[in-house]
Amino acid sequence: MRHTLRETIMAVCLKKIGQKGTNVGLSFYAFFANKNDNPELLMEAATWWIQTHQLDHFEKAVKILAMVQAGE
Repeated sequence: MRHTLRETIMAVCLKKIGQKGTNVGLSFYAFFANKNDNPELLMEAATWWIQTHQLDHFEKAVKILAMVQAGE
């Protein structure tokens, strides 16, 4: 996964956790605007989320943050 996507995922996770607490869940769509202006990056996130790690549609932000920080 490219560095910019990792940085975005961590920033979004930290923001959501800060706003709603450690129990907040999110999907990979949370890392993108409502407009599909970067389909290649969206597919990279989707592949990481769905194909590589077989995550559910919604996962805890703390889990995703930990995975990205660990380099998974």
